[in-house]
Amino acid sequence: MRNGICEDQIMRRGFREVLMSIGTMVILLLVLVAADERVRDQIARRFVVHPTVALASAGRQFSDVTGAIASAARDQSLGHAPLLIFTLAAAVLVLFMLRT
Repeated sequence: MRNGICEDQIMRRGFREVLMSIGTMVILLLVLVAADERVRDQIARRFVVHPTVALASAGRQFSDVTGAIASAARDQSLGHAPLLIFTLAAAVLVLFMLRT
């Protein structure tokens, strides 16, 4: 027991935070898919077409999808720079909050 909190509660809290982080990334990816046709096209090519063929060249496909997501994120961030600055500032504050 640390500071009145048992180890089980600490593990559950950590697990919840990991799930929230993964959920945030999934939501971000879904927003990018909905907002940008390039990302939607890359995702559709990878998961709708033959999955066995997709497994054969997974490394190249992963880099293609990552490139499309990065390009879409860059284009969207240039169009919404004030919101991006606010989001980055919020992320930094959350990191400092989690550190303590």
